[in-house]
Amino acid sequence: MSIKCWPVSERPRERLLKQGSAALSDAELLAIFLRTGSARASAIEMARSMIGEFGSLFDLLNASQEQLLACHGMGEAKVAHLMAALELGRRYVGHQLQQHHQLDEPALVKQYFSQQLRHEPREVFAAMFLDSQLRLIQFEKIFYGSITQCSVHIREIMRLALTHRAVNLIVAHNHPDAPADPSHADHQLTLQLAHACQLLDVKLVDHVIVGQDRVLSFAEQGDMPG
Repeated sequence: MSIKCWPVSERPRERLLKQGSAALSDAELLAIFLRTGSARASAIEMARSMIGEFGSLFDLLNASQEQLLACHGMGEAKVAHLMAALELGRRYVGHQLQQHHQLDEPALVKQYFSQQLRHEPREVFAAMFLDSQLRLIQFEKIFYGSITQCSVHIREIMRLALTHRAVNLIVAHNHPDAPADPSHADHQLTLQLAHACQLLDVKLVDHVIVGQDRVLSFAEQGDMPG
């Protein structure tokens, strides 16, 4: 049955306007972006099917344009709507960070790194350069690698910290095809980078890993060097 035939109180768009976005399920929110279904399924049925096919909304939103176009009922217009929504989200969070007086909320930092790195097909190392009040000075993607590894040069990170006159630093990298579980090399890099920062009177605030399953913060885990 078409969503237009549903009672007004049950339609996703009307419920969102009346009850707020938090009241809607993942499938209902996705259905709003899809706008219309197909001859075989309503927008919500399409949304549920797609989330089930990819395993989760997170994995669906990480899918490539080709993967989305391969789904039943998905044409270029619907894919474009999703891509535009994701980019709006990235820009919104980026604006939040730039306007934030004090970047001391790990959830906001993880969200931003996730939106910047989760779509990268290869491993990327990035950094936030912050002032003494934990306000964002500059965000940069610094090193690029393969699907499984990325070479990181601490000297270059420190050079950029000095260039931006940063007092605090948050770094991150992604695991394109693996969970966000830190490796021994990740722990060693964090330790070496923290020591290098101390020499330049810069504080390493956090190391974030964006994995397939979640976003991990070393600071939240209590794993940052003392």
